[in-house]
Amino acid sequence: MSGGNQAVLQELAERIDQADAIVIGGGSGLSSAAGYDHYHWSPSLSEGLSLFREHYGFTSPLAGFYHCFSSYGEQWGYYSQYIRFMWEAPTGQPYLDLQSVIADKPAFVLTTNVDRQFFRVFSEEQICAFQGDFGFCQCSQPCRDDIWENRELVEELTRCLEGVRLPEEAVPRCRDCGRMLVPWVRDDTFLEGRFWKESLGRYHAFLRHWLVEQPDQKVLLLELGVGEMTPSIIKLPFWELTARNENVFYACLNREASHVPVHLRGRSLYLQGDLAEMLAELRNMRLA
Repeated sequence: MSGGNQAVLQELAERIDQADAIVIGGGSGLSSAAGYDHYHWSPSLSEGLSLFREHYGFTSPLAGFYHCFSSYGEQWGYYSQYIRFMWEAPTGQPYLDLQSVIADKPAFVLTTNVDRQFFRVFSEEQICAFQGDFGFCQCSQPCRDDIWENRELVEELTRCLEGVRLPEEAVPRCRDCGRMLVPWVRDDTFLEGRFWKESLGRYHAFLRHWLVEQPDQKVLLLELGVGEMTPSIIKLPFWELTARNENVFYACLNREASHVPVHLRGRSLYLQGDLAEMLAELRNMRLA
């Protein structure tokens, strides 16, 4: 790590020490740093889904999720093993380091990640999974305001798998209307129901508590691995919160080039580099 980055990282460690509360904005770059790149074939996913990659020629794991399959049996054949991988994959070291870095601080996570990694290190009450999570299913209609945890389901489906397909009679269906179940992940059927609204409400309540009810408290907005695909969910709101609240400080860590608006200079920092390395170093600084 360069001397310049080391100095900025030391400043961030001090900002974490000084913060009364931390809001984490987690993007796909954090999972990529953990070895779980859902937009490309990282080694662990490539090995776990090799049969489907070879059969269909998917360019990435998520390309398989959005693929137009010829049958529901094929569709859920892939879904079942992709979801199974996310349940069984080890917790990524960057997530463990992040947990260690802020373990003693009140914290809340707003994330666009859907791979369950944040749920390994933070409680459900601390997380708003804005784009959903592969660990749950919903009715594809949806006919009811409900989602179901699917770990036992994918274990059962795995036992029924025939190559890359499930028998059509094994395709999971809604117990009310009979339509196919789908992963609770953002697409044109995504259910923004009670579960989603409650988690978003907890996020807003956390912000209200620390920014409105206790305006003299120091709040750190820590953005990790957030890209430019959906800036309106994390990046732009974090910029706005920093601009509107004098006791808020914004920090962005990303592997890709990014920038901080001119009007936030002096109240923000930006670090470009390997997220796994930076979080490990932050952990060491805070434990020192």
